[in-house]
Amino acid sequence: MQKLAVVFGGSGFLGKQVVRALCKDGWRVRVAVRRAHQAVDLRVEGAVGQVQLLQTNIRSEISIARAVEDAEIVINLVGVLFESGRQKFSTLHVNGADMIAQAAYAVGASQLVHVSALGADIGSDASYARSKAAGEDKVRIAFPMATIIRPSVLFGPGDGLFERFAGLARITPIIPLPGANTKMQPVYVGDVAKAVVRALQIPAARGQTYELGGPEVLTLGQILNFTVQQIDRKRLVISVPGFVAKVMGFTGDLLGALPFVTPFLTQDQVKLLAYDNVVADNTLGFGDLDMPILETVEAMVPPYLGRFRRYGQFHEKSAV
Repeated sequence: MQKLAVVFGGSGFLGKQVVRALCKDGWRVRVAVRRAHQAVDLRVEGAVGQVQLLQTNIRSEISIARAVEDAEIVINLVGVLFESGRQKFSTLHVNGADMIAQAAYAVGASQLVHVSALGADIGSDASYARSKAAGEDKVRIAFPMATIIRPSVLFGPGDGLFERFAGLARITPIIPLPGANTKMQPVYVGDVAKAVVRALQIPAARGQTYELGGPEVLTLGQILNFTVQQIDRKRLVISVPGFVAKVMGFTGDLLGALPFVTPFLTQDQVKLLAYDNVVADNTLGFGDLDMPILETVEAMVPPYLGRFRRYGQFHEKSAV
């Protein structure tokens, strides 16, 4: 019988890619999700019966314990970029991570991979970064040999970076941009998913922390300008000062409190943009997972931004 991998957060942007990679590697996969009926597309990622969906409440120890029964490995991908309703940073990134790690240890799982975030810092001004760091500490205590992975901002079809900017550029001629000079190291979501599986295959990865960034460092302004160029729309990008960014974040917080509204920017994200999001020196990374070749923004992004062009994806871009 195939060994069982339990994935928390498997229906998310990264989660779907991880489930796919696990299936290709021959694992039987149990996906622990809040709303199983919204993740039925994951069943086709593997052979018949290879993927099992299980409704799980990450706020419940009993629910988590049921999800990890008979697990050989456990992967925690749960995370949110902004707080809404019961989805709080402390609940998911700290308490949830702690309960998952304890449950994985209790059932004798041979390995736990915990996906955190680049920039996790207990001393950060941003609640998101503090909660990610606090979650890592909890995981290390409960499951000392866990592998922690800290990816930079993810890109790929359906992402919240290039596609988000493209959607904004489609509706407004002027784009105010906080943190225009903030450096980021965008990393392809498929590469991070492969890294998660590689960490399961390399014994030396146990107990280690990996920082994963793409092959190039870009400022947020460069990312937005690249996006606008790819969708062939001339837009005025204005770098806004800190006090304007705070107002934008406050407005985003108000909008985010409404049902079914995803804010473009929150006050906490404004705080995050005050710091570069790049891989630190002398840290383990893709190379240590035997993954020296990574997908680039230039190779992967243009095809999935084509639908945002003024006359559709089959219309040629204007000459530069």
